[in-house]
Amino acid sequence: MGRPRVVILRAAGTNCDRETAFAFEEVGAKTDSVHINQLVRGEKELNNYQILAIPGGFTYGDDIASGKLLANELRYKLEDEVKRFISSGKLIIGICNGFQVLVKAGLLPNLNSGFQIEATLTLNNSARFEDRWVYLKRMHSRCIWTKDLPDDIIYLPVAHGEGRFIARDETLLRLLDSEGLIAFKYSDKEGNSAGYPANPNGSIEDIAGICDQTGRIFGLMPHPERHIHYTQHPRWTRLRSFCDSENIGFGGQASLRGLRNLKEGDGLAIFRNGVIYAKKML
Repeated sequence: MGRPRVVILRAAGTNCDRETAFAFEEVGAKTDSVHINQLVRGEKELNNYQILAIPGGFTYGDDIASGKLLANELRYKLEDEVKRFISSGKLIIGICNGFQVLVKAGLLPNLNSGFQIEATLTLNNSARFEDRWVYLKRMHSRCIWTKDLPDDIIYLPVAHGEGRFIARDETLLRLLDSEGLIAFKYSDKEGNSAGYPANPNGSIEDIAGICDQTGRIFGLMPHPERHIHYTQHPRWTRLRSFCDSENIGFGGQASLRGLRNLKEGDGLAIFRNGVIYAKKML
């Protein structure tokens, strides 16, 4: 395969589609920004793409609950197309509002294979919109999007009001852990659980991102598309001179988490993993 094709799904209120498209294009993909109505009307076909990306934003004003209306459109208007897309071995990523959509459509964690809602993302425990940078600890999971990241702790921004992950019950929570479906957890810069504000929303077990059992469907609340270049790091000007003098990459010490080198930010490797997989497997 040459350049994998990525469909960037939009709806009213999506606002991170261009950044997401840019991140995919930086690692060699070809993107197409498509409104969901174009898929529903048959003007565009999901089957023509290898990756479905649902970016952040506030689709339909987050009426009812964040991501719920777009999730319902996927469930009730595009169910057959989405199921065919998944069964053909293709990839899906949902970021922030996109993660909410995947969970509320039943596509994550999807332990029972069939649009069954098993978890939710709800109001932050702080009862306010959380907009800051956080540390994420990469877990040993099935997720192909997070394989072989340069560091097990990365630094990404969050911007959400309904990011608290809650599983249906304790049994499901244990399965997420035992089946290797937890991709990221919120942590401090050393990788330890630290409560609020390190966990910005109160997610159970500090869960920040999960995948399905295939490892191909992935959702996370933080925004990897907002840290694809090192200059997007909020402290890059202060840390660059230190890294140069010590001849280390920006991720060489815990205090320097989130600045990998002088070229790219922590989020870019996530998009690269998806594109590499698509090139090899699809």
